[in-house]
Amino acid sequence: MIGPYVGWVEQQSIRTQPPGPRRRPPSGADRAAVPSPAAPVDSRLRSASGGAVVRRPRLPWAGRGRERTGRPARLTAVGAGVAAVVGTLLVAGVDRMLSGGLGVLFGLGYLVVCFQLAVRVRYPDLPAAPIAGPIAFALALALLQPVGTAGLTGRVVALASGLAVRAGWLFAGTGVAAVIVAARFVAQRRIRRTK
Repeated sequence: MIGPYVGWVEQQSIRTQPPGPRRRPPSGADRAAVPSPAAPVDSRLRSASGGAVVRRPRLPWAGRGRERTGRPARLTAVGAGVAAVVGTLLVAGVDRMLSGGLGVLFGLGYLVVCFQLAVRVRYPDLPAAPIAGPIAFALALALLQPVGTAGLTGRVVALASGLAVRAGWLFAGTGVAAVIVAARFVAQRRIRRTK
């Protein structure tokens, strides 16, 4: 069962080797144990082949750079601020187009943005998550909330009334970010103490 697969892997590894002198695998029983430099080890195949090292072929579209570790990408403080502003303005713009104002969709989107900021910000930049969210919230209200009277005074009054009316969403999103950031801080401190 494994024999045809090993032969196919050898053919693929010979095709993908860089130009120059090639190392030929020894003939016979040692052929399955010779690793190809172009393909990573598959632990499932190793156990199925009785402990012999078996390589799976590298796909042509697979990245040649650093492999992903499975951890989410971490945001810096500036990245968290930019992500908060872009995400909140995007949700506010969609809500304004659909309903003509800023309502429940805007509040729910703000909660999601705050959650993502708190989860994805780097450990040294943890305070940026609960700070960037309210700034983005106020900016979205100032730019996209319908204004009753024109002029600077009308904008200030509309912003103040918008913050007062939507204070529940503002405090909920900021609270979510603050709780997650505090939990991450405490967990990281415990991990460092145990080391």
